[in-house]
Amino acid sequence: MEKKLLITDTILRDAHQSQAATRMKTEDMLPACELLDKVGYWSLECWGGATFDACMRFLNEDPWERLRALKKALPNTKLQMLFRGQNILGYKHYADDVVDAFCRKSIENGIDIVRVFDALNDTRNLEQAIKSVKAYGGHCEAAISYTTSPVHNEEYFVTLACKLEEMGADSICIKDMANLLLPMDAYSLVKKLKEKVSAPIHLHTHNTTGTGDMTNLMAVWAGVDIVDTALSPLGNGTSQPVTEALVATLQGTDRDTGLDLHTLSDAAAYFRDVAGKLKENGTLDPKVLSVDTNTLLYQVPGGMLSNLISQLKQANASDRYYEVLEEIPRVRKDFGYPPLVTPTSQIVGTQAVFNVLQGKYKMITKESKGLLRGEYGALPAPVNEEVRRLAIGDAEVITCRPADLLEPELAKYAEEAKDITTCEEDVLSYALFPQVYKKFHEARIAKQNEAADGVRTLIVEDINF
Repeated sequence: MEKKLLITDTILRDAHQSQAATRMKTEDMLPACELLDKVGYWSLECWGGATFDACMRFLNEDPWERLRALKKALPNTKLQMLFRGQNILGYKHYADDVVDAFCRKSIENGIDIVRVFDALNDTRNLEQAIKSVKAYGGHCEAAISYTTSPVHNEEYFVTLACKLEEMGADSICIKDMANLLLPMDAYSLVKKLKEKVSAPIHLHTHNTTGTGDMTNLMAVWAGVDIVDTALSPLGNGTSQPVTEALVATLQGTDRDTGLDLHTLSDAAAYFRDVAGKLKENGTLDPKVLSVDTNTLLYQVPGGMLSNLISQLKQANASDRYYEVLEEIPRVRKDFGYPPLVTPTSQIVGTQAVFNVLQGKYKMITKESKGLLRGEYGALPAPVNEEVRRLAIGDAEVITCRPADLLEPELAKYAEEAKDITTCEEDVLSYALFPQVYKKFHEARIAKQNEAADGVRTLIVEDINF
C-alpha cells in the first residue's frame, strides 16, 4: 500500500453540480487554475456528469471548449471526468460506435481519467466504455454504484470489483452518491477490497447525511488509495467532504497527503468569491449545506430530493412530501432494488410521486416501463411480477446486453446535423442533447455574427478616420 493518501478535488465538477446546479462558468474556473495546478492533486474532476448538458443548456458554453481551456491551464494535473457507461452523459443507451467516439474525443481533448459507472451495476453496460478508454490511452476508473438492500452486501461489491478489474479497470471507485456508506462499513469494505483487488481503490462520497468525513477517515485507515474531496467554499452538505480538513487531519501521520495547506487556502479564498456569486444569483441554496439524515432512511440522493420537492410544488402537493419519501423504498423494492443514481433515481422518484398523487401504479411512466422491461440492463433483484405485468403486459423482457439491440448510429446523427455541425465534437453534442444543441448552436451563430458586425464597424470607423 502506498502510504501517501492521494486526493481528487471535485471543485470544478461535482462540488458545484451538487451545490449550485452545475452553474459554475468556465470564466470562473480559469483564474484559479494556476493555483490548483500547484497543489499536487492526483486529479481534478472537471468534466462529465451534468456539466456537459448544463454548459450548453444554461451557460451557453461549448463543453468541449471548456475542456480544452482547462487542459491548457492545468498542464501538470490529470483531468478526470464522470461517464455513465452506455448512457455516456445522457439519459438513454447509445450504440457502441457513439460510446467509442465519445471516449476517443474526450481523451483527445484533454481527459486523462474516465470514471465509468452504470446505475444498475450491470457490467455489460460498461464493456464498451472500458474497452474504448483503454484503447485510446486513458486511465479507466470503473465505479461500483454503492447502495444498501437485501441483495447489496459487502460480498456483492467485492465480487463486482473483482469483475471490473478483470474487465481492464485501472482503478476501482466506490461511488457512494447518497452518502449511505457508513464509517465502519467503509472500513470493512475497503479492507476486503484491498485483499481481493490489486488496482488502486478510490472512494467517492458526499456529506449529505453528515457522516462523510468519518467515512473518508475510516477508509483511509483501512488503506484506501485515493479519496474525493472538495475545497471548502463548495464542500460539505450535498457536496464532498472538505479537502483542507482531511489534509490537516492527516498531517504528520502515515497517510499524510503531502499537500500544502497554504496553497489550498489561497485556492479556497478565490472560490469563496465564486460561491458568493452563485449565492447572489440564487443557484446556490443554503439548504444544500444542511445535514439530512432522511437520506439514510429513504436512500434519496440530494439532487433527487430537490427534484421531488419541485414536482410536488408544481402539483400543489408539497404537504405530501413525506408520503412520497415513504413510497420510494416500496417502488424500489417492486423494481428489483436498483441503486438510486441517475437515471434510476429520477425513474423511481417520479413513479413514487405518481403513486401517491394518482393511486398505486394507476399511471406508470414510460421510463418505469423501460426499466421493468430491461431496457436499462439487468435489475439487481427479482421484480414484482404483478407490477411488471401492469407496466408492460405480455411484452418480452430484454435479457441480452441492451446495446446489442442498437444499430451503429453515429453516421445517422452526423447526417441529421450536417447543417449545424462543423466537427465530430459538435456531432457528439447533438447526439446526446439534440434539442439543447440546436438552441446552443443558434445562440453561438448569433454571437459570432454580432462579433463580426462589431469588427466591421471598427474597420469602417477606422477608414473614415
